[in-house]
Amino acid sequence: MKSNIVARLAQKWPGQGRPIFLTCLYGLSAGGVAVAFQWSMNLFYSQTLLRFSGHARGAFLLESFVLLVGTSAAVGFLLNHYCREASGSGIPQLKLAFWKDFGYVPWRVVWVKFLAGVISIGGGSSLGREGPSVQLGGALSSNVAGWLGAAKQNRRRAALAGAAAGLAAAFNTPLAAITFTLEEIIEDLNSRFLGSVLLASVIGAFVVHGLVGKQPAFSLKEVEAPGWPVYVLTPVVAAAAALAGVIFQKVTLDLRQRRKGFERVPPWLRPVIGAVVTWAVGSAVFLNTGHLGVFGLGYVDLSAGLNQDLGWQLAGLLLVTKLVATCACYGFGGCGGVFSPMLFLGGMCGLFLAGLSGLAMDLHPADHVVLAVVGMSGCLGAVVGAPVTGILIVFEMTHQFSLVPALMLGALVSQAVGRRLTPSNFYEALLLQDGHDLQHVIPPRDLQSWLQLPVSAIANFHPVIAPGVAPEALATLLRDHPQQRFPVVMQDTLAGILTRREAELALAEKRTPKLDKAVVCQPQRTIGELQSLLIESASLLVVVVDAQERILGLVTLHDLLRAETALAKGNE
Repeated sequence: MKSNIVARLAQKWPGQGRPIFLTCLYGLSAGGVAVAFQWSMNLFYSQTLLRFSGHARGAFLLESFVLLVGTSAAVGFLLNHYCREASGSGIPQLKLAFWKDFGYVPWRVVWVKFLAGVISIGGGSSLGREGPSVQLGGALSSNVAGWLGAAKQNRRRAALAGAAAGLAAAFNTPLAAITFTLEEIIEDLNSRFLGSVLLASVIGAFVVHGLVGKQPAFSLKEVEAPGWPVYVLTPVVAAAAALAGVIFQKVTLDLRQRRKGFERVPPWLRPVIGAVVTWAVGSAVFLNTGHLGVFGLGYVDLSAGLNQDLGWQLAGLLLVTKLVATCACYGFGGCGGVFSPMLFLGGMCGLFLAGLSGLAMDLHPADHVVLAVVGMSGCLGAVVGAPVTGILIVFEMTHQFSLVPALMLGALVSQAVGRRLTPSNFYEALLLQDGHDLQHVIPPRDLQSWLQLPVSAIANFHPVIAPGVAPEALATLLRDHPQQRFPVVMQDTLAGILTRREAELALAEKRTPKLDKAVVCQPQRTIGELQSLLIESASLLVVVVDAQERILGLVTLHDLLRAETALAKGNE
């Protein structure tokens, strides 16, 4: 009833003001769910692992083990039985939904991601909250748009606005939310969605200011402008932090690939492997140092380091152990993001190198802080491939303008290292590993680029092939498949194209069906060439074949028109 009232109100809103009204609704809903997610996760963490840390050593080991194993098993059950799209960070999945499904995200993603993220991160898994916040914001806004009457193919604006508001609320960083949404999800800083992203980010920031407060994520003492030793060390720290990010990416992707071969372990139990690794290294660090930084977000220890209350030797230990735990948690199928772990790894890398350099150089305490934030920005920027976001998010999280020059220098170095060692950022690599080539998902920006795309970008590589024209085979083919045209293979050779109408007539008249001439092309031919071939084809179908003339797939006129419609909607 309430959604119907809001829908009618939205329909009555003046034409030019309706998108603004709807964007405000998306920002409010996404900001609200991000704050609720953060509050629930922190409450769960404080009532479990944080409380356990005050118990005796033996009790802590048992309680923390049961907690991590139990929550990881529950997360695996939720993800594998209800919604696989809610696994991991959620940002690649939202990006894929934005481009491939026009912004439509099923409702199950919202509740599974919320519940799985809370018990995963709150239960101690070494993952972050920003990815879930982005996916939750985008998914909820997509569903809000649906409740207000938007068709499934018209929800890109809602999903994008929700993603921006979710990230702005997660970190209290509206500027970084704007640049990340444009850099990573749309990959276009001049997008027509810029206005909606700006407004939604502001709304998300207002929500977190009103419900949580306007304080930055990390409170630092005033940092003076750094001197020349810091600028000498900045490239070194940025390169090392980027290298840590590259190691995370390569190890995590390798674990994700290897876990698919663990046939003796049910898929829903595989996150438990990452939980056991995290428990082992996290408990060892806690029992010897009293620090819980390996578990969960680790922001308490990172804040201590930024306020010069953490030794550089301990920072080095936390760097290595947090890296191991995060790779294990993400690689074995946990539910959570990578922003927080990368900020932690980069910060610890900067603190460790600053402390080590301080043995030979005269560094002030504030210099250690500057190098720590350079590491934070460098590691994050190298992993997500968004240097502007890496700079802005650290700046907004600390509110220290004097850090900006060092952050900019560090971003240049970290991007050079990251792009040299990895062909794509972490999110793109995840999609590629799961079989989604972004070149086939994101439409080109202009007609000429579209015409130069290969036919493989739009072909159907799972065609239904007619194995001959015998009456029994034709009857089975028509009964089991609704398609209107079928390539016919006889004696391992493409014989022609059979239309459904011709097959029905041939069966009725008890004769051999007539076949249309098959027009073929190889997958590397361009879409521009494909258009001419479709015109030549009597059946408006082109068969995609390899060099030996074996059938690989099909392209119909419908496939071409659908792809061009997606191009138009993506660039309008």
